[in-house]
Amino acid sequence: MATTSLAGKPEAERCCTVDRVSMVYKIGAFGGTDLPAVRDVSFEVRAGEVVSLIGESGSGKTTLGKMILRLCPITGETITVDGVDISTFKRRRLKTYYRSVQGVFQDPFSSYNPIFKADRVFSMIKDEYFAEVNAAEWRRKVAASLEAVRLSPDEVLNKYPHQLSGGQLQRILIARALLLDIRLLVADEIISMLDASTRIDVLNLLADLKAQGLGILFITHDLSLGNYVSDKTVILRRGRIVEMGAPDRVFGNPLHPYTKSLLTSVPQLHRKWERVEAELAAGRAGLTGRCIYHERYPNGDGPVGLDAERPTLAEAEDDHFVACFQADGEETC
Repeated sequence: MATTSLAGKPEAERCCTVDRVSMVYKIGAFGGTDLPAVRDVSFEVRAGEVVSLIGESGSGKTTLGKMILRLCPITGETITVDGVDISTFKRRRLKTYYRSVQGVFQDPFSSYNPIFKADRVFSMIKDEYFAEVNAAEWRRKVAASLEAVRLSPDEVLNKYPHQLSGGQLQRILIARALLLDIRLLVADEIISMLDASTRIDVLNLLADLKAQGLGILFITHDLSLGNYVSDKTVILRRGRIVEMGAPDRVFGNPLHPYTKSLLTSVPQLHRKWERVEAELAAGRAGLTGRCIYHERYPNGDGPVGLDAERPTLAEAEDDHFVACFQADGEETC
């Protein structure tokens, strides 16, 4: 029986491997209460591949992105990039790590200081990583990176952030990342604040970067976008993966009730909301349906009662994995 084990795959094909990682936040008075944000999550991003991490607000997808970027501590097992465990990186090794892994986030305006012109994001990179490059060569490198994201240097470099659109600001941040010859880009809701015409430009840019061999983790709550851009889809609920696989399988044949409810909730111009609500209610009532996970592993009572060797997902079909319905203890199989 196939499982979600990552063993045996060539490291050369992997850009980033997340292997059974978890993250617990301390909340409440004096941090006395544990809040699991990520629970036993495993997936991989390969070079030249877009992996969409999809879930509602609070599902843990941004926390996972921050863990890969080393903005949050890594607990559980490991995150490896190019075969190297990143959990212990500090100072110089972490600085070197950011040459190959960068993130772009939801609000582009928050990445700029409004009192400085937009080109300051490039000068900061130069100071940290390219101090030995002369001014003329640096201008050529910046111009090339901007042209790679379809921006004219003359139109954006000497302007303040408020003089540029959100799409231009996001593309400048991607251009900054490209200066470092990155292998992995964590794109966290990067188009959710952009208008429709600008969104397609950024999505097409990601497709171009993918074709050049860049691995992209595309974090979103929008299933339509995830289906549009991704080679692999990971559905996250309350910190756990509930379904994962090729987009045509996950969206064309959803097996977990949560995935089904997400797909039902996608707005469609030809359907009224009253009909959608009725379908959602019917879906919630049907949570006791067929659980593929327990068909594969009939002797367990869910992840809590399983030994460490048992995978958290079962393979329902080729390149399509699904979790137990009662993984979070609220549903029945």
